[in-house]
Amino acid sequence: MTIPRFITVEGIEGAGKTSCMDLLERRIRERGHQVLVTREPGGTPMGEDLRQLLLGHRHDGMADDTELLLMFAARAEHLHAKIEPALAGGSWVLCDRFTDATYAYQGYGRGIDLQRIATLETWVQGKRRPDLTLLLDLPVEVGLERAGRRSTPDRFESQALAFFERVRRGYLGLAAASPGRFRVVDAGQSLDKVSQQVTAAIDAFLDQADSR
Repeated sequence: MTIPRFITVEGIEGAGKTSCMDLLERRIRERGHQVLVTREPGGTPMGEDLRQLLLGHRHDGMADDTELLLMFAARAEHLHAKIEPALAGGSWVLCDRFTDATYAYQGYGRGIDLQRIATLETWVQGKRRPDLTLLLDLPVEVGLERAGRRSTPDRFESQALAFFERVRRGYLGLAAASPGRFRVVDAGQSLDKVSQQVTAAIDAFLDQADSR
């Protein structure tokens, strides 16, 4: 029996994570695996409440440390109530963003010391880390233009261009540091070409997982 895997999708606003998640879910199910699809911040009733606090404009000006701790509070509940039970029950887990986003946004974007994030990561997650992370990478201007067409900007999407440039560099740095886990997808291409890259990445991962 194949050991259930934990897969995450990362990227800045407008990178196309929703389409990627749909494709990944379909490919995993086609191979006969159960899969739980979830997101961060969110994934649980408490997490979704915290998501509203984090993304909404009611608390513009929130302290960076408050933002970081709320992210990990939502993550702790997510792991306890949803992710770990699903994996233990034999389901694969597919998550829209996870702790890499915290490093990218709160670490590189906000400037919070990365070691502080690492300490919280170990405390909240123990040894749990994603088995595969797809990073959808594209120029910041392109991503924000796409995001602006779909909805009114949330608290994060309203940040300055320089913030997202730091986030993008952070993501690419994380991918370079963990090449065995990350697959970087050129999300600036057409939907068909992006889908081809995503399909190739997940099929190779599934082949490897199913052969063990």
